[in-house]
Amino acid sequence: MTNFKYIYGPVPSRRMGLSVGISPIAEGHCNYSCIYCQLGRTRNMTNERKRYFDHKDIVEEFKLYLSKDIKFDVATIVGDGEPLLYADLGILIDELKLLTDKPIALITNGSLLFDGKVREDLKNADIILPSLDATDEEMFKKINRPHGSIRFDDVIRGLQIFSNEYDGQLWIETMIVEGINDNKEFFLGLKKLLSTIKYHKLYINSPVRPPAETYVKQVSKNVIEEAVSILGGISIDKLVSEGFYSEVEDDYEAVLSIIRRHPMNQFEIKSFIEQRGKSDIKNFFERLNNDAKIEMVDYKGYYTYRLRK
Repeated sequence: MTNFKYIYGPVPSRRMGLSVGISPIAEGHCNYSCIYCQLGRTRNMTNERKRYFDHKDIVEEFKLYLSKDIKFDVATIVGDGEPLLYADLGILIDELKLLTDKPIALITNGSLLFDGKVREDLKNADIILPSLDATDEEMFKKINRPHGSIRFDDVIRGLQIFSNEYDGQLWIETMIVEGINDNKEFFLGLKKLLSTIKYHKLYINSPVRPPAETYVKQVSKNVIEEAVSILGGISIDKLVSEGFYSEVEDDYEAVLSIIRRHPMNQFEIKSFIEQRGKSDIKNFFERLNNDAKIEMVDYKGYYTYRLRK
């Protein structure tokens, strides 16, 4: 059994198929503390780019992963925090591209794109997926709760500059939260803002996993449809993903290896272990429910499991 430190999955991505995750950031380090984050509140708020891990170690682990001949559609740098904070990001992307012909993607909050060095680091990635959930400073602070040194105008300026320089695919994602940015006024304001950015796709999402703050609620399908109509985006709810995968042989340890970075609800876990041939579902969940390392969250009428931090 191989225990990977930096590589995980693949996990199902409704945007990209089966995505193998690559995490170059120490756990919980981010420059946002978004109210909807499925990993919970940011425990290590920082806006300093650092060499958290040696890129050579990450690359060697990716080589080992590839030797397992596991099916995946895209390699995604996503991290346990904000990947733009990784100082050797450009080197890492270039090294990964030498090892696979699959697309190299990066999921980011887009906060540091105003920095020319960051933009240079990203130039060879195939897909960049930044988030954009606000249209002004007040909303930005309410939803994304950024590091004190980050200003909304700089974030937008960075997106605008990057979109004109970048030759790959730029896919923007907007998270719609009930009672905060779920109205026509916001959608029209976002449409105006997006007109200043050259992007290829816009994904419209709403929290489907337990968020950092309990007051965060998913919006109705009608709201999503209105957003799609005004913005011309794609509703993530309408996309279909494949199941989870782990190369860890033990079923219980396999689930732990997934929920360490990607929370799973009860139905996803049930489907995952059934696919692996396990029939004793009741005892499996009893073990999960009694495991002190696991946090079980009742959200929207079903249970989601994630590791306690």
